[in-house]
Amino acid sequence: MRKAKVVVTRNIPRRALEMLQERTEVFVWESDEEIIPRDVLLREVRDAAAIFTNVADQIDREVFDAAPHLRVVATMAVGFDNIDIAEATRRGIPVGHTPGVLSETTADLTFSLLMATARRIPEADRYVREGRWKSWSPMLLTGQDIYGATIGIIGMGRIGEAVARRAKGFDMNILYHNRSRKPEAEEALGAQYRPLDELLAESDYVVLMAPATKETNKLIGERELSLMKPDAIFINASRGTNVDEAALYQALKRKQIWAAGLDVFETEPIGADHPLLTLDNVVVAPHIGSASIATRTRMAQMTAENILRGLAGEKLLHTVNAVVYEK
Repeated sequence: MRKAKVVVTRNIPRRALEMLQERTEVFVWESDEEIIPRDVLLREVRDAAAIFTNVADQIDREVFDAAPHLRVVATMAVGFDNIDIAEATRRGIPVGHTPGVLSETTADLTFSLLMATARRIPEADRYVREGRWKSWSPMLLTGQDIYGATIGIIGMGRIGEAVARRAKGFDMNILYHNRSRKPEAEEALGAQYRPLDELLAESDYVVLMAPATKETNKLIGERELSLMKPDAIFINASRGTNVDEAALYQALKRKQIWAAGLDVFETEPIGADHPLLTLDNVVVAPHIGSASIATRTRMAQMTAENILRGLAGEKLLHTVNAVVYEK
């Protein structure tokens, strides 16, 4: 009997691949750089029982239509806005994701981005490498203090709380905005709830950690940026669609806010000619929030386990649309 086929849309850690190869037939788009071409994806899913995907792939109705034998989809990510969940649910296909496993690593990157932006580390690195450093100067590349400052976290989920724990170590005043109050975080971290407008006005650092939903689409726009302090720093390590990039560019160019650190963008990869990349007060990274070797390996193995469970007719480790089990 032929083994079930799994389409893996990107090169993944060896152990996760071996987990799949032991029990299934695997097609892998073996690239660390390029997304799987649409025509290849549509061709390969025709006889596939499972798709191992990631945030760069659009798993939409066209893909579901092309895959009549599909029984499970699993993404190597916490977010799943690239997958048509309603369509998967309508067809009774469970969708798996990887919450929890990447929270601490993503919080590390988020706080690193905050520090690099505040202290102008990329600028300083370029300054030295370009041979421009001639002598010590009192005001050379001066940045913003972090210790004791006020941080405002928008989205107090697992990663938001992990960022808050790091902020507590810097004796920061921690504010947060969330759909619901988080009494445990308030007690453990001394975090204080604020309505969004108040958080924006009071914070020295605004850190966006909200998921991508209809409600959060362009959550931070011209009006919200206008409420921030002129020496405030904006950090986005959630989803690029949560921010109006045109408005952010204007706020940064006009020095309406001091700087921004961005790991995510409205369109990924961001074009090298994007206006944001012309600004010295912007620090960027290519969506590497969870990119430690250990964490990406655990994420891949969890995704593989979700695939294998789905093919066996078992509940996934983490299912986005658990309602499919009720059908």
